[in-house]
Amino acid sequence: MTQTTSSRPEDEVVGICRDLIRIDTSNYGDGSGPGEREAADHVDRLLREVGLEPEIIESQPGRASVVVRIPGADRERGGLCIHGHLDVVPANAEDWDVDPFEAIEKDGCIWGRGAVDMKDMDAMILACVRHIAREGIVPPRDLVVAFFADEEAGGVLGSHHLVEHRPDLFEGVTEAISEVGGYSVTVPTSDGGEKRAYLLQTAEKGIAWIRLTATGRAGHGSVPNDENPIARLAEALSRLAAHKWPREFIPSVRTLLDRLSEITGVAYSDEDLDELLDHLGGAQGFVRGTLQDTSNVTMLQAGYKHNVIPQQAHANVDCRFLPGHEEDLMRTITELVGEHVEVEVLHRDIALDAPFEGDLVDAMVAALRAEDPDAEVLPYCLSGGTDNKALSLLGVTGYGFAPLRLPADLDFAPMFHGINERVPTESLRFGARVLQRLIETC
Repeated sequence: MTQTTSSRPEDEVVGICRDLIRIDTSNYGDGSGPGEREAADHVDRLLREVGLEPEIIESQPGRASVVVRIPGADRERGGLCIHGHLDVVPANAEDWDVDPFEAIEKDGCIWGRGAVDMKDMDAMILACVRHIAREGIVPPRDLVVAFFADEEAGGVLGSHHLVEHRPDLFEGVTEAISEVGGYSVTVPTSDGGEKRAYLLQTAEKGIAWIRLTATGRAGHGSVPNDENPIARLAEALSRLAAHKWPREFIPSVRTLLDRLSEITGVAYSDEDLDELLDHLGGAQGFVRGTLQDTSNVTMLQAGYKHNVIPQQAHANVDCRFLPGHEEDLMRTITELVGEHVEVEVLHRDIALDAPFEGDLVDAMVAALRAEDPDAEVLPYCLSGGTDNKALSLLGVTGYGFAPLRLPADLDFAPMFHGINERVPTESLRFGARVLQRLIETC
């Protein structure tokens, strides 16, 4: 793998992104994947090549994160952490039009697993950090640059491990930026035109990954059984699927809807949002997921032979809750599944809600508008989660800001964890310019 020696971030960001995608860091969530060590070593080489001295931290063999601190001009100011994750979700090559780990370039895009989530942002961070190191640029305040392991499995072996065991790495850090924000959607305007709106992530829902276990009476498959655990589980899941979680619009969601309504001229009510949200294209899925708590069944396991009724049946459910809703969500889940089903929390993490104001937000907005002067910048809540959750335990306020100016016809958001994941090369170059400006003005 080779990189250019250009000093401009926009000139080497595409090559860095392709090289990262070609390193398979699939995270299956059960420890069976290749891990992040090869990618961490590659990142380490790129940083050391320009005179930086990063540290590689392994939580387990092969599960590696990389962290480097760059001193700023004002050491008394709170530091900024710019972070990404090196792991990706698995990809079934048979479902793709291209090899998901070949990182081919076609139709003006780099294709591959991680092109969107989030080796594109990793590449932008690396290109910008290499630039300031080569040029001797001193950022306004300390920068802590981190590339975490294990984000796709909740960060237990990545960001959470470092926060728990190496909080010294983040000493003095008060704010952070990372993924799933700063990308554009093109929306119609009330006067018949179009406008790019950049979604800056200011909030994210909490996570409760739960396992449901239904118990009953084992027996012969030919004998009637009114305590069949599979039937009990199916009934519980049916009640869960039919439940209508009440809507509640947190401030970031309300602001997004109000400002989108002003731009498009489309009115909305709390009960009728479809026409307004349709203008967000593929990004509307993320927004719809933040209108209420959610619970989606993702895995089932029961039985071991066709003519045997088992004693237990299991289901995994992905629950996401709005800030302040965790207790209500867990109480509702328990009531819905009933007395014969046990609820076990396998992984939980907090919800976040940061203000859409302040010096850092102003700097992010200014950096975007310097490259796209007519842009609108809107706050939004992420239905998923990021490593900002772990950093928040150290008092760090986190935002999602991976800036990408995207073609109006690219259905970008559904490519997170989807097939044929790809990012336009011009969007990467744009993002590198914006991120560089932010680093120099943060």
